[in-house]
Amino acid sequence: MRLVKDRHVVVGADFAGFPLKEAVKKHLEERGWTVEDVTPSKDDTPMYHRVGFMLGSKIAEREYEKALAFCGSGMGIHIAASKCPHVHAAVCESVPAAKRASTANNANLLAMGGFFIAPRLGKAMADAFLDNAFGAGYEDWDGFEEYHRIGYDECEGFDYEAYRANGYSVPHPREAALGPEPRGLAF
Repeated sequence: MRLVKDRHVVVGADFAGFPLKEAVKKHLEERGWTVEDVTPSKDDTPMYHRVGFMLGSKIAEREYEKALAFCGSGMGIHIAASKCPHVHAAVCESVPAAKRASTANNANLLAMGGFFIAPRLGKAMADAFLDNAFGAGYEDWDGFEEYHRIGYDECEGFDYEAYRANGYSVPHPREAALGPEPRGLAF
């Protein structure tokens, strides 16, 4: 698997997200990242959902730890990528949200919308997403990592039929005590 700690990431875009993807890709390469681009030519970009499937499969097949996806809004490509197993995708439009997707939600695919996000913001969002790991920055918040780990694990192992059979409740739920929010935490 190509890991973030080794500065590897996979990216892809439809026609609408292509210019933003190109700006973010160049930025990451300038920072020493190895970037695999599944959509290197704007003339040949598939529809948004097909790019989402392509990127999602890179996560599902354990080829890459994290991916960056770009379409017009970020929504469609995110939905499509989420159809692949083991994909925990986030759509973000701010740096704090991109960071939080990584640190709190353990997201492994960040989707951005080229219609709404300027290149400079997209670069900062990619940095925030890729440069931060699950639990980072919350070391002083008692129970934070366990609380969010339960959420990640229950999403990763979600079985709708078991959920339905259990009266639309998670079978065998785990609990974590989330301590008081540390003073001075901005997000």
